[in-house]
Amino acid sequence: MLRPTDFMKLFLPHKTLEDWATTDKADLSDGKLLVKETRSSHPVTPAVHFQKLVSGEDLQSLLGRVKTQAQLHAMGAEQLGDSCLVGETAYEVVEGFVAEVVVAPGAVKAADPKKKSSSPEADLLAAFILDKL
Repeated sequence: MLRPTDFMKLFLPHKTLEDWATTDKADLSDGKLLVKETRSSHPVTPAVHFQKLVSGEDLQSLLGRVKTQAQLHAMGAEQLGDSCLVGETAYEVVEGFVAEVVVAPGAVKAADPKKKSSSPEADLLAAFILDKL
């Protein structure tokens, strides 16, 4: 059974996914990202990346963070397009998806829990994503 540390999560903006679909490099289907170059499939979850504070105070420290739609709902946030309202605070967000990539068992370094060594599949997906951004 995989533990939560067995995954690397990557945020993929809608724009990036649209570009990939247009150039036939990847596609979304049934809640999965299908990467044609690596012939891999990765589960995705709708999410937003908090990019800019529009008004109010960032009391929940959301700037620079990614939250799934379920997390937004639990926070009582209201999201419409590239805007998100959390209480009295307004943010500019980027819509997209969080893709989960399996990390090879035992690849997580105990010395620094924030840094993960990834599997070759995760490395390929990350390289593919960074090359296309």
